Amino acid sequence: MKEFYICDASRFENQVITTSFVVVSKQAKPKKSGELYLALTLADRTGHLDAKMWDNVTEHINCFEQDDFVKVRGLLNRFNGRFQLTVHKVRSMEEAEVDFDDYLPRTTKDIGLLWQTLKEYIDSFQDPHLQALVRAFMADPQIEHAYKNAPAAKTLHHAFIGGLLDHVVSLFRLCDLACRNYPETINRDLLLTGAFLHDIGKIHELTFARSFTYTTRGQLLGHMIIELEMLHGKIGQDPGFPGEYKTLIDQLIISHHGKYEFGSPKLPMFPEALMLHYLDDLDSKMESMRAHFLREAEAEWTGYNSSLERPLLNSKKFLENMNFAAAGPVAQEDVSFAESSSSVAAGEQK
Repeated sequence: MKEFYICDASRFENQVITTSFVVVSKQAKPKKSGELYLALTLADRTGHLDAKMWDNVTEHINCFEQDDFVKVRGLLNRFNGRFQLTVHKVRSMEEAEVDFDDYLPRTTKDIGLLWQTLKEYIDSFQDPHLQALVRAFMADPQIEHAYKNAPAAKTLHHAFIGGLLDHVVSLFRLCDLACRNYPETINRDLLLTGAFLHDIGKIHELTFARSFTYTTRGQLLGHMIIELEMLHGKIGQDPGFPGEYKTLIDQLIISHHGKYEFGSPKLPMFPEALMLHYLDDLDSKMESMRAHFLREAEAEWTGYNSSLERPLLNSKKFLENMNFAAAGPVAQEDVSFAESSSSVAAGEQK
């Protein structure tokens, strides 16, 4: 197990550290002098760290590549409020040196229980066509394995092993609650089918063996096109599947980002599609906040959150600090009052 994790950076500020990472990105860039330096993004299971190698670049530039595991020695400090590592030495690690659990973040929840929760929701479906469709996906062993392990995104939300399943179970719960408030408007089985399928293409869009990056297919097509291919493949195995459901599920998939500028080729145009978009967006944003508060556990105000485009107030910590501040003077006043009361009582006795 590693002795240093990125989440511990504040304890090692301005110190030289020797530790290991996976290389998320590697770029050779020119300095003003024309010489090259290396701009790196390093990662472990607790986060990402920017790194720069300024000297001896020619000796190290070919000794490792993106997605390699590397042993690094360098100085950890802050630059523009963010931690950065100035790399002095770096070498590629042998496979026998690597404990994969050190480098990829993973859900803390029980994968088996999450999968069972999905099954229980699908068992509650009233529509046999939609139930059979989702069960066909869940019964595919390759899809099951990937669905249980894939992240829901590269960086924005639920970016950890098991993140896709974690996100979808959370989304199922939100959908189930919202359906109860609009029983005459929402087809629950259709909405939950959309929730199950809306990000399933991530299992092919992303690769997550060493770090979270896009596959060539993912870069060229995106998860929505991949999902349509997967959906039509399963529907093709059921000649009796209603064409109307196929059209609606297609729209659930291609509209769930909600806006053209967010990558949806069509806007949500019926109630279940609109609800899926907003609940998916809500769950992703709440997870982004949770993860940021975890990364900056001591901060009342976090640094800038790039996905939400704002700094964040940890309202729980803010209220705890408010209550602590309010409790301090009260306790002192109580002591003073008790002392003065004792003095008065003593005076009366005299």
